[in-house]
Amino acid sequence: MIDRVLVAVDDSRESLGAARVAARLAAGWNASVRVLTVVEDSLIGEAVASVAGPGVEERKRRDAERVLAQVGRDMAAAGVPAASVETMVRSGVPFRRILEEARSWPADLVVMAVSDRRGVQSAYVGSETEHVLEFAQCPVLVVPPPVAGS
Repeated sequence: MIDRVLVAVDDSRESLGAARVAARLAAGWNASVRVLTVVEDSLIGEAVASVAGPGVEERKRRDAERVLAQVGRDMAAAGVPAASVETMVRSGVPFRRILEEARSWPADLVVMAVSDRRGVQSAYVGSETEHVLEFAQCPVLVVPPPVAGS
């Protein structure tokens, strides 16, 4: 039985589409949903921050909050009660944070998109998705991108 669905999102079209699929499933299962977005911290991020100026981290966090707000609206539109949806922003390496959240919550299912922003490292999934698939201790639903024109 699926009672807890962890949905990993970023601001990509594919990710938001995967979240809508998760919303329909969670509504049908009457499951609780935790929506997670990860603001990546890295040496590259620090270099970007030094060039972009002060406040870049705060802007990234605000953008993440906007994504979560959109996913929350999509969850409500699919019929998932607001009391059943929790959203959170974490910092770190995305796949590690997703796996940590899936274990600690504990999720019955992780839902995420096929690809990630940094480009596909294999013919089928992005690197973050690939790591989650490899190390998750629960089922992972990988949602393909929408078909063009649909």
